[in-house]
Amino acid sequence: MCLAIPGKILSIADNPLRTSRVDFGGVVKEISLVYVPEADVGNYVLTHVGFAISRLDEAEAEKTLGYLDSLIEEEGNEISG
Repeated sequence: MCLAIPGKILSIADNPLRTSRVDFGGVVKEISLVYVPEADVGNYVLTHVGFAISRLDEAEAEKTLGYLDSLIEEEGNEISG
């Protein structure tokens, strides 16, 4: 099973792997856009092991990030109480 996380592209470097800085809810990582050449700054992408694998519209990205936040919050409540 694979897990892909949505993130927002902040900047893109012009190099062979077309690397970019992507914001994953406050955590910024450098990833490759080589598989999604149409992606641009401000777009959301699904990312798996350092590579963007598809573009995602903003509404769907925000919905998915909301689900992930809910899971994290539930886990924290189970641990503390």
